[in-house]
Amino acid sequence: MEIILKQDVQDLGFKDDIVTVKNGYGRNYLIPQGLAALATPSAKKVLAENLRQRAHKEKKVIDEANQKATAIKGLEIRIPAKVGAGDKLFGSVNNIDLAAALEKAGQAVDRKFIAIKGGTIKRVGPYNAQIRLHREVIVDFPFEVIAEAK
Repeated sequence: MEIILKQDVQDLGFKDDIVTVKNGYGRNYLIPQGLAALATPSAKKVLAENLRQRAHKEKKVIDEANQKATAIKGLEIRIPAKVGAGDKLFGSVNNIDLAAALEKAGQAVDRKFIAIKGGTIKRVGPYNAQIRLHREVIVDFPFEVIAEAK
């Protein structure tokens, strides 16, 4: 089943992509949730016209995302966490914590667009995350988890 995505869908595609999915996934989840629409010939023509009109606006959005990427690369984030014996954390640090730290530093990024390599963090040390600001602008962001001052 071919569908046109109305929103970005994790591990499937970006908004306005035409993707092929299994019938049940499209019919029972994507379309009822408003994440996609059927890719009929007329819908494909409308999408092509919309993309053509949006092409010059897209350049401005990409430029803004590149500026934000430059600002984020300049940040040095340290996330304090409670630590037990052997540098193990009480709990864990995840993309929500990194999004909050970025927000505190003045760069708001939605937590859905942050992917920490290795998933959740359970030890003190340096780590990397990928921050997707646009489908064409992805930033590798290094940060550090440190022991909270007692």
